[in-house]
Amino acid sequence: MANNPVAWFEIYVDDLARAKQFYESVLSVNLDVLSDPNDTSIEMLSFPSDMEKYGASGALVKMEGFTASGNSTLIYFSCEDCAVEESKVEAAGGRIKKPKMSIGEYGFISLAIDSEGNMFGLHSMK
Repeated sequence: MANNPVAWFEIYVDDLARAKQFYESVLSVNLDVLSDPNDTSIEMLSFPSDMEKYGASGALVKMEGFTASGNSTLIYFSCEDCAVEESKVEAAGGRIKKPKMSIGEYGFISLAIDSEGNMFGLHSMK
């Protein structure tokens, strides 16, 4: 495979404002409006990205017919130390599913549930 396997991700939400507040609080980022000129019924907020750096970006998406939670996709957000972001989850309206744990030579992960019921991961090397 010549490219990284993930090109984009979408996290489907029921309450876009609540999900925006959750991810901005936990990850200390600002999400920006991303519009689809062909379909104004889709609301999206994109995560910050730099096309010159490693990794994929994505967006929170509110779209009729696609509800939050219950999906089988797990996204891991890269962190310096996942314990830092993990410590913000409950105050932002989420809950911890699995506290920071070692995955051996591959670093550490935490699993959490966001304000919309979606599970997501945090990954760090320390």
